[in-house]
Amino acid sequence: MKRVAYYKGCSLEGLAAEYDRSTHAVCEAFGIELVEIADWNCCGSTPAHSYDPLLSAALAGRNLAIAADQGCDMVMTPCPGCLKSLKGAQEACEDPGLRKPFVELVGRDVDGLKTVSLLQLLYEEVGPVAIKKAVRRPLTGHVLIPYYGCLLTRPAQKAKFDDPENPVSMDRLLEATGALVPDFPYKTECCGATYGVTRNDFVGKLSGRILDMTARLGGEAIVVACPLCQQNLDMRQDQINKYQKSALHLPVPYISQVIGLALGMDPKELGMDKLCVSPDILFEDRAEAEGKAQGPGAAA
Repeated sequence: MKRVAYYKGCSLEGLAAEYDRSTHAVCEAFGIELVEIADWNCCGSTPAHSYDPLLSAALAGRNLAIAADQGCDMVMTPCPGCLKSLKGAQEACEDPGLRKPFVELVGRDVDGLKTVSLLQLLYEEVGPVAIKKAVRRPLTGHVLIPYYGCLLTRPAQKAKFDDPENPVSMDRLLEATGALVPDFPYKTECCGATYGVTRNDFVGKLSGRILDMTARLGGEAIVVACPLCQQNLDMRQDQINKYQKSALHLPVPYISQVIGLALGMDPKELGMDKLCVSPDILFEDRAEAEGKAQGPGAAA
């Protein structure tokens, strides 16, 4: 069993608890042991970096140092924002001007660890072939839209994963579940991010474009790998519908939830009942329905 240090971050402690549950369930199914970082702290997110880059690096770096002390050489976090902070700590450790004060604060260097997102872990350590073999409840006939968001594969020199402008890793994983995955032109467009706190109109416009294009492509759900993207697209659909006079009703599950569903896991175990827009459409057996429609006497 592969041991991977797990940094859940603040979002997965609360609003994105279903992301945490489904992440654990799917990783366990593929023999990945998630070793939660002991006594982890907030990575500092955007505010800490804006206030003091060294403080921001040390906050994230402390988590990496604990992971290394726990004997792990890889750290995974499901949140792209947290991943950015962890990678920022490693950059500080490599910076001649910051390395000495960073090591003094953290107690060690952390540049030898590999930091990855959940998407990267599933794509590189498990892979579409293994997922396809493990599928017990194929999502045949369902149309799923992959949405990466603006941060997951960017900036390229930090992310070092997939194509920053046209990533395909989530596409391939979703295809492995049996789903139909159209080419989505807005897959890396911004949803509005933290402007949801101060500018609902701004987020409504940006997230609305993403949801509208999903509907235009016949998508039944838009699949995400970021807690903030999920909240903007899922929780704000009523606001978005009011803003752009639409009637969107699209579930926004996490990639871990969709894979877990295809593996035959209980939807409640995956936290799918926590989604604001009901994902019930994904529980329908499209393959069976299509088979009945095409069977003897269907035309009658």
